[in-house]
Amino acid sequence: MKTLILAMTLAAALHAADFQQLFDPHLNPTQRANACFALRGNADAETIRAMARALEDPDLLSCAAANLRIANAIDPLKRALEESPHPQARAAAARELGAFRDPALLESLAAAAQDPNILVASNALAALSEYTDPAVIPHLTTLAKKGGMIGDMALERILQLDSGGAVAIARSLLSSPQIPDKLYSIRVLGAAGDRTDLPELRKIASTTEEAPAQRTRGFGLMPPINLARAAQSAIASIEGRR
Repeated sequence: MKTLILAMTLAAALHAADFQQLFDPHLNPTQRANACFALRGNADAETIRAMARALEDPDLLSCAAANLRIANAIDPLKRALEESPHPQARAAAARELGAFRDPALLESLAAAAQDPNILVASNALAALSEYTDPAVIPHLTTLAKKGGMIGDMALERILQLDSGGAVAIARSLLSSPQIPDKLYSIRVLGAAGDRTDLPELRKIASTTEEAPAQRTRGFGLMPPINLARAAQSAIASIEGRR
């Protein structure tokens, strides 16, 4: 009994030390991160509050977000996603929330996927892509129809979940002024389209001019895109299925 009490007392002392080090301004980021990792697996209220606070600390937010996920603490992650003024905190929260695949989080994640900060938006889209529940498809569809980097990524995910829906969106995006949107649409039609798509694809395949990338992808410019070559590949795929 005495041994058990001693062990519990020692554990409590170590736990308190980790809390003290977590936000100690005199410690370097590595030491504070180590204190955060030492608290991993704890789901008591004090730890959850500390991790929620740590989400606003650039040195701790990644560890804190993972700790909250492991502790099944959805609420502080959701608050950070919806309310934090810091894009990195919103992005980390979005990434971890995807692991829960909770339908109740779809609205928040779909809204975050339209965040003007590309890091937040891409992490939210990655979280939505964790879902296999058909309930995610309308949210992905809304994103895909808008085109753009996030929309193109959403279209790829829809292709995996609902090929018919992906084809319908791809057909509409063939008229997009954005070259990358056209490219993703052509790829989807090549993967799941049918003979009715051949006339439009042949029009594109007959062009010889290499199209320059017309937008940045968030992490630099895309290289030039040859739509004709992509269309030729899509035509071959469709004809091969005929």
